[in-house]
Amino acid sequence: MSGIVFIISAPSGSGKTTLTNELRRLVPNLEFSISYTTRAPRGSEQNGREYFFVSRAEFQKMIARGEFLEHAEVFGNYYGTARRFFAEAKAKGKDLLLDIDVQGARQIKQTMTDAVSIFVLPPSRETLEWRLRRRSQAEGGQSEEVIERRLHMAAKEIENYHHYDYLVVNDQLEQSTDELKAIVLFERIRRSSEGVSEAELASVRQLAERDRLENARDRVRGTLASFDVGPGPVVSAFEKQRSGE
Repeated sequence: MSGIVFIISAPSGSGKTTLTNELRRLVPNLEFSISYTTRAPRGSEQNGREYFFVSRAEFQKMIARGEFLEHAEVFGNYYGTARRFFAEAKAKGKDLLLDIDVQGARQIKQTMTDAVSIFVLPPSRETLEWRLRRRSQAEGGQSEEVIERRLHMAAKEIENYHHYDYLVVNDQLEQSTDELKAIVLFERIRRSSEGVSEAELASVRQLAERDRLENARDRVRGTLASFDVGPGPVVSAFEKQRSGE
Protein backbone atom coordinates (compact mmCIF):
# COMPACT_ATOMS: atom_id res chain seq x y z
CA MET A 1 0.00 0.00 0.00
CA SER A 2 1.26 3.48 -0.81
CA GLY A 3 0.05 7.02 -0.45
CA ILE A 4 0.24 7.31 3.35
CA VAL A 5 0.91 10.87 4.49
CA PHE A 6 3.21 11.19 7.51
CA ILE A 7 3.16 14.57 9.25
CA ILE A 8 6.04 15.60 11.50
CA SER A 9 5.75 18.80 13.54
CA ALA A 10 8.06 20.27 16.17
CA PRO A 11 9.09 23.61 17.64
CA SER A 12 12.03 25.35 15.99
CA GLY A 13 15.27 23.94 17.43
CA SER A 14 13.88 20.52 18.33
CA GLY A 15 16.14 18.72 15.84
CA LYS A 16 13.33 17.83 13.48
CA THR A 17 15.38 18.41 10.32
CA THR A 18 18.12 16.04 11.45
CA LEU A 19 15.53 13.43 12.42
CA THR A 20 13.68 13.61 9.11
CA ASN A 21 16.95 13.35 7.19
CA GLU A 22 17.87 10.20 9.13
CA LEU A 23 14.40 8.76 8.63
CA ARG A 24 14.59 9.30 4.88
CA ARG A 25 18.00 7.61 4.81
CA LEU A 26 16.79 4.53 6.69
CA VAL A 27 13.25 4.00 5.34
CA PRO A 28 12.71 3.22 1.63
CA ASN A 29 9.83 4.51 -0.51
CA LEU A 30 9.38 7.65 1.53
CA GLU A 31 9.17 10.86 -0.46
CA PHE A 32 9.89 14.17 1.26
CA SER A 33 7.83 17.22 0.42
CA ILE A 34 9.96 20.36 0.25
CA SER A 35 7.90 23.29 1.46
CA TYR A 36 7.55 26.65 -0.22
CA THR A 37 8.36 29.73 1.84
CA THR A 38 8.60 33.49 1.50
CA ARG A 39 11.38 33.82 4.08
CA ALA A 40 14.97 34.43 3.03
CA PRO A 41 17.46 31.52 2.98
CA ARG A 42 19.54 31.04 6.13
CA GLY A 43 23.19 30.08 6.23
CA SER A 44 23.97 27.43 3.59
CA GLU A 45 20.32 26.76 2.64
CA GLN A 46 19.72 26.29 -1.08
CA ASN A 47 16.60 26.75 -3.16
CA GLY A 48 15.01 23.37 -3.87
CA ARG A 49 16.94 21.61 -1.10
CA GLU A 50 15.65 22.90 2.26
CA TYR A 51 12.84 25.01 0.78
CA PHE A 52 11.57 26.51 -2.41
CA PHE A 53 12.14 30.21 -1.77
CA VAL A 54 9.59 32.42 -3.53
CA SER A 55 8.36 35.99 -3.24
CA ARG A 56 5.29 36.86 -1.22
CA ALA A 57 3.50 37.86 -4.41
CA GLU A 58 4.23 34.49 -6.06
CA PHE A 59 3.12 32.59 -2.95
CA GLN A 60 -0.17 34.49 -2.92
CA LYS A 61 -0.69 33.62 -6.60
CA MET A 62 -0.16 29.94 -5.73
CA ILE A 63 -2.76 30.24 -2.96
CA ALA A 64 -5.22 31.79 -5.41
CA ARG A 65 -4.61 28.95 -7.88
CA GLY A 66 -5.33 26.36 -5.16
CA GLU A 67 -1.86 24.81 -5.42
CA PHE A 68 -1.36 24.12 -1.70
CA LEU A 69 -2.47 21.19 0.43
CA GLU A 70 -1.85 23.50 3.38
CA HIS A 71 -0.27 26.85 4.04
CA ALA A 72 0.26 29.10 7.04
CA GLU A 73 1.91 32.34 8.06
CA VAL A 74 4.57 32.03 10.77
CA PHE A 75 6.69 34.90 12.08
CA GLY A 76 5.50 37.03 9.19
CA ASN A 77 6.46 34.54 6.47
CA TYR A 78 4.34 32.10 4.48
CA TYR A 79 5.04 28.35 4.41
CA GLY A 80 3.13 25.82 2.31
CA THR A 81 3.01 22.29 0.91
CA ALA A 82 2.22 21.92 -2.79
CA ARG A 83 -0.50 19.45 -3.78
CA ARG A 84 1.62 18.06 -6.59
CA PHE A 85 4.01 16.32 -4.19
CA PHE A 86 1.29 14.02 -2.86
CA ALA A 87 0.10 13.13 -6.35
CA GLU A 88 3.67 12.46 -7.52
CA ALA A 89 4.51 10.26 -4.50
CA LYS A 90 1.34 8.21 -4.86
CA ALA A 91 1.94 7.75 -8.60
CA LYS A 92 5.39 6.32 -7.80
CA GLY A 93 3.98 3.96 -5.15
CA LYS A 94 5.56 5.88 -2.28
CA ASP A 95 4.45 7.50 0.96
CA LEU A 96 4.84 11.21 1.61
CA LEU A 97 6.65 12.80 4.55
CA LEU A 98 5.60 16.34 5.50
CA ASP A 99 7.63 18.62 7.76
CA ILE A 100 5.01 21.21 8.73
CA ASP A 101 3.85 23.28 11.69
CA VAL A 102 0.75 22.77 13.81
CA GLN A 103 -1.40 25.02 11.62
CA GLY A 104 -0.50 23.04 8.52
CA ALA A 105 -0.99 19.73 10.31
CA ARG A 106 -4.48 20.72 11.31
CA GLN A 107 -5.34 21.65 7.71
CA ILE A 108 -4.00 18.36 6.37
CA LYS A 109 -5.92 16.29 8.94
CA GLN A 110 -9.15 18.07 8.06
CA THR A 111 -8.93 16.80 4.47
CA MET A 112 -6.82 13.64 4.97
CA THR A 113 -8.14 12.12 8.17
CA ASP A 114 -6.04 8.95 7.75
CA ALA A 115 -2.76 10.90 7.69
CA VAL A 116 -0.36 9.91 10.48
CA SER A 117 0.70 12.82 12.69
CA ILE A 118 3.83 12.83 14.85
CA PHE A 119 4.85 15.60 17.24
CA VAL A 120 8.53 15.85 18.17
CA LEU A 121 9.22 17.33 21.61
CA PRO A 122 12.51 18.62 22.98
CA PRO A 123 13.44 17.02 26.33
CA SER A 124 12.84 20.32 28.18
CA ARG A 125 12.58 24.07 27.76
CA GLU A 126 16.17 24.40 29.01
CA THR A 127 17.44 21.99 26.34
CA LEU A 128 15.52 23.82 23.63
CA GLU A 129 16.91 27.18 24.74
CA TRP A 130 20.44 25.77 24.64
CA ARG A 131 19.87 24.39 21.12
CA LEU A 132 18.41 27.69 19.89
CA ARG A 133 21.36 29.65 21.27
CA ARG A 134 23.87 27.24 19.73
CA ARG A 135 22.13 27.50 16.35
CA SER A 136 22.00 31.27 16.68
CA GLN A 137 25.78 31.38 17.15
CA ALA A 138 26.30 29.18 14.09
CA GLU A 139 24.11 31.48 12.00
CA GLY A 140 25.87 34.66 13.08
CA GLY A 141 23.86 35.50 16.16
CA GLN A 142 20.26 36.43 16.84
CA SER A 143 18.93 38.99 19.25
CA GLU A 144 17.73 37.98 22.69
CA GLU A 145 14.27 39.10 21.62
CA VAL A 146 14.23 36.63 18.71
CA ILE A 147 15.31 33.73 20.92
CA GLU A 148 12.69 34.56 23.55
CA ARG A 149 10.05 34.85 20.84
CA ARG A 150 10.95 31.40 19.54
CA LEU A 151 10.74 29.93 23.04
CA HIS A 152 7.34 31.53 23.52
CA MET A 153 6.20 30.18 20.14
CA ALA A 154 7.51 26.72 21.08
CA ALA A 155 5.28 26.67 24.15
CA LYS A 156 2.29 27.69 22.03
CA GLU A 157 3.02 24.91 19.53
CA ILE A 158 3.53 22.32 22.28
CA GLU A 159 0.07 23.16 23.63
CA ASN A 160 -1.22 21.38 20.50
CA TYR A 161 0.58 18.09 21.20
CA HIS A 162 -2.68 16.31 22.01
CA HIS A 163 -3.84 16.82 18.43
CA TYR A 164 -1.23 14.32 17.23
CA ASP A 165 -1.28 10.53 16.95
CA TYR A 166 2.27 10.00 18.22
CA LEU A 167 4.73 11.81 20.51
CA VAL A 168 8.50 11.44 20.19
CA VAL A 169 10.90 13.11 22.62
CA ASN A 170 14.10 13.96 20.76
CA ASP A 171 16.64 13.42 23.50
CA GLN A 172 19.05 10.98 21.85
CA LEU A 173 19.18 11.04 18.04
CA GLU A 174 19.62 7.29 17.52
CA GLN A 175 16.73 6.36 19.82
CA SER A 176 14.44 9.03 18.38
CA THR A 177 15.24 7.92 14.84
CA ASP A 178 14.47 4.29 15.75
CA GLU A 179 11.11 5.40 17.15
CA LEU A 180 10.19 7.37 14.01
CA LYS A 181 11.22 4.44 11.83
CA ALA A 182 9.07 2.05 13.91
CA ILE A 183 6.05 4.35 13.61
CA VAL A 184 6.33 4.53 9.81
CA LEU A 185 6.81 0.77 9.42
CA PHE A 186 4.05 -0.07 11.88
CA GLU A 187 1.55 2.17 10.10
CA ARG A 188 2.48 0.59 6.77
CA ILE A 189 2.07 -2.92 8.15
CA ARG A 190 -1.15 -2.03 9.96
CA ARG A 191 -2.74 -0.92 6.69
CA SER A 192 -1.37 -3.70 4.54
CA SER A 193 0.04 -6.72 6.35
CA GLU A 194 0.57 -8.92 3.29
CA GLY A 195 3.80 -10.88 3.46
CA VAL A 196 4.63 -9.68 6.98
CA SER A 197 5.42 -12.19 9.71
CA GLU A 198 4.19 -11.91 13.28
CA ALA A 199 7.78 -11.43 14.41
CA GLU A 200 8.27 -8.48 12.06
CA LEU A 201 5.02 -6.91 13.22
CA ALA A 202 5.87 -7.38 16.90
CA SER A 203 9.32 -5.83 16.48
CA VAL A 204 7.93 -2.48 15.35
CA ARG A 205 4.59 -2.53 17.17
CA GLN A 206 6.11 -2.39 20.65
CA LEU A 207 8.23 0.67 19.88
CA ALA A 208 5.51 2.45 17.91
CA GLU A 209 2.79 1.81 20.48
CA ARG A 210 5.04 3.26 23.17
CA ASP A 211 4.83 6.60 21.40
CA ARG A 212 1.10 6.66 20.73
CA LEU A 213 -0.47 9.70 22.34
CA GLU A 214 -2.43 7.81 24.97
CA ASN A 215 0.64 5.76 25.95
CA ALA A 216 3.22 8.56 25.84
CA ARG A 217 1.23 11.18 27.74
CA ASP A 218 2.51 10.28 31.22
CA ARG A 219 6.08 9.95 30.00
CA VAL A 220 6.16 13.51 28.64
CA ARG A 221 4.63 15.25 31.65
CA GLY A 222 8.01 16.60 32.74
CA THR A 223 8.68 18.07 29.32
CA LEU A 224 5.23 19.66 29.18
CA ALA A 225 5.62 21.09 32.67
CA SER A 226 8.91 22.77 31.73
CA PHE A 227 6.93 24.74 29.13
CA ASP A 228 4.03 25.37 31.54
CA VAL A 229 1.79 23.21 29.33
CA GLY A 230 -0.99 21.19 30.97
CA PRO A 231 -1.89 17.56 30.26
CA GLY A 232 -4.57 18.43 27.68
CA PRO A 233 -7.62 16.39 26.64
CA VAL A 234 -7.62 12.66 27.22
CA VAL A 235 -8.53 11.98 23.57
CA SER A 236 -6.97 14.04 20.78
CA ALA A 237 -9.16 16.09 18.49
CA PHE A 238 -7.62 14.32 15.51
CA GLU A 239 -8.52 10.94 17.00
CA LYS A 240 -12.10 12.08 17.52
CA GLN A 241 -12.17 13.29 13.93
CA ARG A 242 -10.81 9.96 12.74
CA SER A 243 -13.47 8.01 14.65
CA GLY A 244 -16.24 10.27 13.40
CA GLU A 245 -17.26 11.67 16.78
